[in-house]
Amino acid sequence: MKLLYAPTSPYVRKVLVAAHEVGLADAIEVVPVQASPTGRDAETTVHNPLGKIPTLVTEDGVLFDSRVICEYLDARAPGPRLFPAEGPARWSALARQALADSLLDAALLTRYERTLRPVHLRWDAWDAGQIAKITAALDRIEASAAGFGGSIDIGAIATGCALAYLDFRFPDIDWRKERPAATAWYATFAGRPSMAATTPRQS
Repeated sequence: MKLLYAPTSPYVRKVLVAAHEVGLADAIEVVPVQASPTGRDAETTVHNPLGKIPTLVTEDGVLFDSRVICEYLDARAPGPRLFPAEGPARWSALARQALADSLLDAALLTRYERTLRPVHLRWDAWDAGQIAKITAALDRIEASAAGFGGSIDIGAIATGCALAYLDFRFPDIDWRKERPAATAWYATFAGRPSMAATTPRQS
């Protein structure tokens, strides 16, 4: 399997953390590509018409986005499922993944606004709206974090990668302030070998 990736992408990290957790990290060859929201990378668009990462090239075909790739890896692995098969546990895991991914969507849009858009075109109300989404998502995570426990499913992985991305790109957002349950949960989750193996570097 080949994973088209950028080392600072939080969605790529989610896939790599999942791969480590299910024991398939060594089966994936990572292929760096020049991903950009304003330009199309030729190597990526050969496989993914959207030109987005992560994109996984497999013997079964090409897969994207991170949610599909993570479920594919989970289905190939023999161990405990990251995606519960049915019942309340499945819907809980998927809902937590959706919340974390939506937090990341808002964070990435904010970063693009602040770093890629020309200064004279930046829109303060847009920035504020995305930050409000991030804050609301963090508050929802805090409200449920006490029940996360030590289980590792796709909801936990997505949440951990979202919080890590805030630390990585938004140190000005003090998400731990007044969120003790999320802080305690993340402190444990961040110590997992899968997180240590996928830590990005500033660029």
